[in-house]
Amino acid sequence: MPDRQRGGYLRAAGAFAVCMAGTTLPTPLYGLYQDELGFSELIVTVVFAVYAFGVIGVLLLAGNVSDTVGRRPVLLCGLGLAALSAVCFLLEGGLPLLYLGRLLSGLSAGLFTGAATAYVMECAPPGKEGRAAFASTAANMGGLGCGPLLAGLLAQYAPMPLSLPFVVHLVLVGLAFAMIWSLAETVRAPKALHTARPQGPSLPPEVRKVFVPAALAAFVGFSLLGVFTSVSPAFLTHTLDVTNLALVGLIVFLAFFASTIGQLLVSRLGVARALPLGCLLLIAGLGLLAGALAWEKLPLVVLSALVGGAGQGLALRAAVAGVAAAAPEAHRAGVISSLFVVAYTGISIPVIGIGVLSEPLGLEEAGLVFIGVMVLLAAAAGTYLVRRPAVGVRHGGS
Repeated sequence: MPDRQRGGYLRAAGAFAVCMAGTTLPTPLYGLYQDELGFSELIVTVVFAVYAFGVIGVLLLAGNVSDTVGRRPVLLCGLGLAALSAVCFLLEGGLPLLYLGRLLSGLSAGLFTGAATAYVMECAPPGKEGRAAFASTAANMGGLGCGPLLAGLLAQYAPMPLSLPFVVHLVLVGLAFAMIWSLAETVRAPKALHTARPQGPSLPPEVRKVFVPAALAAFVGFSLLGVFTSVSPAFLTHTLDVTNLALVGLIVFLAFFASTIGQLLVSRLGVARALPLGCLLLIAGLGLLAGALAWEKLPLVVLSALVGGAGQGLALRAAVAGVAAAAPEAHRAGVISSLFVVAYTGISIPVIGIGVLSEPLGLEEAGLVFIGVMVLLAAAAGTYLVRRPAVGVRHGGS
């Protein structure tokens, strides 16, 4: 019985989630690294951004390589890089190894993002395409959310807080490797891996009308998540005196959990409505975060995570469903990679900006500047989407 009828897409989604969990595993641990190595908040944002630049580099150079050589070899390489990243953190050799670990993590995520999204959808049996689309984006966001939750729990309640999370992740990577190994290839007549050549992500003409509004929404949504995964732990610890690392990890997890819930709603709303509604919720989430920074209130941080995360989920799943449906099969991974290039630009550049501004202004004031800019972008994207809704989508992501 073929993999399409044995829940193969769920195994592929599970491996996807494991890879993405490793990329956010250090989030609640940055404070411990700061205490141990004595670096500033700017360095935290740079360490975080190194990951995003790794993702962008792979997406730009090899975003559609799995369309040529097959999904499985690319995903297996990505898991190998994830394992090497965990080893770098286990060695605890100071900033150089932190940078290298984050870079390898970014390269791993870059290989997975487009290829795994396409693979999960292609492993689905007929009639399950909507569930597979949800499984792929939920694995992405759910994995990103489980990373800080797992690390926070282990760091708070288990020994070796800077080592055990990465040991556990290495075990999970081994299981993910076995899951991908057990699945069949979905690319017809794949070429040998050594024939792969650097090639940027593609954007066929028939995709462009769908791509522009989808990319705008993805950029703003990932910008908000970038704040929660890079600088919110410092705000929670230093300003709100939240010293429980499990609670820090849980709050970050809530943003990604809400994103997954938001994705569930797309099938009912449809892409054309989900994209602008996602922008509206992102604006509300940013407003709540501004209130949390101005008044130093923990409940507002939690509400911001839930509301903003839901908006990000609406926007992301609608964006992925829209561009995947419009893309020709031979270019699907490349088109999805193009979308995530824009998204990861949103998760990196604004975060570095906060780090730079936090030196002269302070973390709270820098965050308020960021929020003001992102609100303007979200409002512009929402207005654009209302006037020129995404077209060319055969279904609403269901």
